[in-house]
Amino acid sequence: MAGQFGLDNQFGCNTPDGNMMNFLSGTAQRCTKRMAEVLQEKDADEWAYRGEGAVNLVLAYCGSSPSFVGKVLRIQKVSNKVSKYENHHSALTKDERLLWGKFEGIVAARTREIAEQMYVQKVMCPLLGSEHVDAGIRILVSREFLKAVEHKVLLQRPAWRVDAAKVNPLCDSVLVIADHSIFPSVRGILKEDFCLSVEIKPKGGFLPTSDFIAEENAVKKRITRFKMHQALKLRDGVISQISKYDPLDLFSGSKDGVQNAIKSLFLTPQNNFRVFLNGSLIFGGMDGAADCVSYTVDQAFQDGIKRVIVAKDGMHSKYFLELVTETVMKSGLLNLLLEVQKLDAIDIEGAIHAYYDFVSLPCVVCRQKGENKLSGRYSSIHSMSKHEKLKVVRDYLISATGKDLSMMISFRPRKSMDAESPHRSVLLKSINQTFDYKASFIDLDMKPLKKMEYYYELDQKIVSCYVQMVKDDEAIQNGVGIDGSLNSYIANWK
Repeated sequence: MAGQFGLDNQFGCNTPDGNMMNFLSGTAQRCTKRMAEVLQEKDADEWAYRGEGAVNLVLAYCGSSPSFVGKVLRIQKVSNKVSKYENHHSALTKDERLLWGKFEGIVAARTREIAEQMYVQKVMCPLLGSEHVDAGIRILVSREFLKAVEHKVLLQRPAWRVDAAKVNPLCDSVLVIADHSIFPSVRGILKEDFCLSVEIKPKGGFLPTSDFIAEENAVKKRITRFKMHQALKLRDGVISQISKYDPLDLFSGSKDGVQNAIKSLFLTPQNNFRVFLNGSLIFGGMDGAADCVSYTVDQAFQDGIKRVIVAKDGMHSKYFLELVTETVMKSGLLNLLLEVQKLDAIDIEGAIHAYYDFVSLPCVVCRQKGENKLSGRYSSIHSMSKHEKLKVVRDYLISATGKDLSMMISFRPRKSMDAESPHRSVLLKSINQTFDYKASFIDLDMKPLKKMEYYYELDQKIVSCYVQMVKDDEAIQNGVGIDGSLNSYIANWK
């Protein structure tokens, strides 16, 4: 869940707010000096568990050093299922070095962690805007520090996360980035202001039109991947309730569409919508799980938004959702993101063929479908030049990052004395209140090349499950829609 913010110009990304350039540059210099130091076992006491994703553990700083106040650490994890800690520590494969060779710094990275940091800087930063992306700074750590962190956070981590992975003890550095859930100060100390932050996972925001989509999978051109995936997750017991959210609403460009999307995310957040007050979770999945039946909708959330939004009792949630809608539209994040997602021009059903040729392997998909590589349906892909196939695969993986990232938007009330605030502002006309806001993209993970096969297999599984659902419930063909048609589907699988 870690937030990312413009920390250091040495990585080629400008700071989000130009007026704060000098401050942030100074902060970066202080942090860079600290890179000469190594975080030791005793330093673990100054870092508190904030959350985690599939790849990284996130710790927030709770000490008093100006260099780290308002920062978080991203520490890589390693799967408990492997005997050697090599899945996220090894450098790029030979094919990956060729794939990312045009981007200076990625191929030269001595570890995968550094390569992934350079990927954010060199690939995602130019695409999504330097004001919305931060590559961070690497800080050296000792193994004793990592062991101390592992022990300290063990009881705070969700049990299923503990069973799946642990801190990678072979990492010699971790990533320090600024915490999106607070606003930076000018002296390395935190203000007493209340800051409300919203984390949104937009997911894929367009319907594919590729001619390489098989006829039996034509439903992909009408129903979003997110909505189809809900059916599979329901069948497999990952979720117990279908989300009301439709990514097409969020990416529609219309206020009504965006408002409907935000409301739907609020009603069925799963792991796609979370709210924080000064960095503490007050609404959404408590452990990052997809099925968040335990999400918070209690007094903590109501009390939290009351500290930021001035309104009559009972109206705070309504205006909060309006504020999120207004800011999402004003920020322009979705327009940038959609362009990145649309780098997936021929869908995984086309890109998988380019992948097999790129890695010099027989095309498993052509063999399964009984297609001739040179004269069959996919011959135009197999006859592409090596460079063209490379670009298809690379663009698909970049698009995959765009479909899997999160947006973090933070608000704080703008005071009359803050007229010179360096932050952008949004006016909520319904209550005549102005807010400072900052909007960024987070979790910009570089996808391993070998995941192409996984993406294809999952895609086919999702479509197959959804098509079976349609066959089991003909109501969807009569325009009832996914919510109505899933009633019988739920009954069949429960």
